[in-house]
Amino acid sequence: MSQWARLARDLYVHQGTINVGILRDGSRGLLIDCGDGDVKGALQDLGIDAIEKVVFTHHHRDQASGFQKVATNGARVGVSANESGLFCDVQRLWEDPAQRWHLYDFRPSLLLVTSIPVHERYAEGDTFTWGQNSISVLETPGHTDGSVSYLVTVPDGEGEQRFLFAGDVIYGYGQVWDLYSLQKGVATRDYHGFMGDRRRLESSLAKMLALQAEVWVPSHGSVVADPEGAAGLLAERLDTCYEQYVAISALRHYFPSLFAGYGALTGSLAFGDGVPAPHFLRHLGTTWVVSSEAGPAFALDCGTPQVVQELATMRSRSEIGPLEWLWVTHYHDDHVDAIPAFVEAFACPVVAEAHVAQVIEHPLAWRLPCISPVQVPVDRVVTHGESWAWHEFTVTAFHLPGQTLYHGGLLVEGRGHRILFAGDSFTMAGIDDYCPSNRNLLGAGVGFDACLELVEAAAADLIVNNHVDRAFCFSASATQLMRANLAARERSFGELLPWDHPNYGLDEHWVRCYPYEQRVAPGGRAALSVVCTNHSSRARRLSCRPVLPAAWEGQCAEHVLMVTPKAEGTLDFDISVPRDVRPGRWVIPVEVTYAGRPLGQFREAVLVVSDSHV
Repeated sequence: MSQWARLARDLYVHQGTINVGILRDGSRGLLIDCGDGDVKGALQDLGIDAIEKVVFTHHHRDQASGFQKVATNGARVGVSANESGLFCDVQRLWEDPAQRWHLYDFRPSLLLVTSIPVHERYAEGDTFTWGQNSISVLETPGHTDGSVSYLVTVPDGEGEQRFLFAGDVIYGYGQVWDLYSLQKGVATRDYHGFMGDRRRLESSLAKMLALQAEVWVPSHGSVVADPEGAAGLLAERLDTCYEQYVAISALRHYFPSLFAGYGALTGSLAFGDGVPAPHFLRHLGTTWVVSSEAGPAFALDCGTPQVVQELATMRSRSEIGPLEWLWVTHYHDDHVDAIPAFVEAFACPVVAEAHVAQVIEHPLAWRLPCISPVQVPVDRVVTHGESWAWHEFTVTAFHLPGQTLYHGGLLVEGRGHRILFAGDSFTMAGIDDYCPSNRNLLGAGVGFDACLELVEAAAADLIVNNHVDRAFCFSASATQLMRANLAARERSFGELLPWDHPNYGLDEHWVRCYPYEQRVAPGGRAALSVVCTNHSSRARRLSCRPVLPAAWEGQCAEHVLMVTPKAEGTLDFDISVPRDVRPGRWVIPVEVTYAGRPLGQFREAVLVVSDSHV
């Protein structure tokens, strides 16, 4: 049955994948967003047989993927002037390598697969009419840079009623749909901008309140009958969550000026400048070198050719001994880009923990922040807790799911020290969780809580970060403070986000396609898996299907799986590629329904069709 409700005369909302606004004028209609097209049933119920205009709040796929299903031939499309190209020129973006590799800026996101022609481009204050109703445009950035809201004024006897269609500025009462969409750099790139667009979002809420609409209709969530209360609670929760983040943020070490106004926060982790690293360690760029008493050394990470050149010079001067192996802390480009040159120069094996190895050996299969196209063969894959002797040292590898989920730690014991090489996961100021797309998970025994538990168990006297010259350590009280902060975040972020666990709103990749990108020949077959992380404490039902291009024959059947609590589940699909398909990049969106909630074309994979696919 179609789920829709009447808001006022000739104004309705359809509640499906998103909330779609419907304005009726006889048998013709205007839509505010269109979702995945499931609004068609409501249109039939309302006697609307022609959708002559669709206006969009923002460009995301869940707002607009169903356009071709519902719009009448020749329907006019209106969008924010700031997002016009994200509707009518999407192929250019899918072809742009900057949207694929070395990802430090995350907007735009959730791009349409097929372009939609744009006829009207709106800016703040623009107005138009539909039937007897007036529609005004308000620029409300935050969730995206170019988001707009639409104020619909409906005549009501001698007065009028005002309804605001707010996109994803707000979700119901005091919540937002997700937090990774607020990732925005202010004085930095987006990568370092956790909740960076909360201020613009709060400003948008204030502008919306000034319109004095009786009701707000968000894209996700319930219709808001108390806008002032809902907006006030949302702003309060955003500030609370951000202050919890800042209190133990490693960025206070890197960018102290960004947090000048947060010096007196209750519960902040105090920090100093650290201590000099032991004399048998050398630091170059993002690389550390550990030397044994006998002379041979090993290195951790290699991001630039300059480091390779410097190491070669140090070898020629006998400042370090032969390099016997290379440890990779994580997959980010500034840690792996020059590994092929390092291996060629020093002819030594690459060692990595299993979570790291799976990414750096097959980067094409992943789409993650700071991802590098450089493929790194790993000679030795080690597992969590695996130890071995190297000269006078004992070395133990760990899965260290801190700055990224795909991150390894290395405990090196010897020469009077227990040194934890933590990659980029800590500075003396706290934890490096400023980019949730790295998969910084909340909860006991996962994410940084697991890392801090490991720090406590390792009892290292020094912690070393690959970007910082000086070493440091955390006292028992410091680790307890940070773990208490993370536990409090799980509760407060849980109030801010409309899921039964906040990780759904923090972890952009809780549903992902594997491989993200693969090459296939015309007439060939592609194996595609949809991997779901169930962050809930109960089993959840996942159903999904890849949506193949309309020109391809056939479609994939929907697959269903019950996913175990706090675990991953996988659905596998076999895709047949037509023999006469045009070579190039084909984006395959995946429709997802999770725990009864339809999410639309929530994720995507890329097939690169080429005769020379091998």
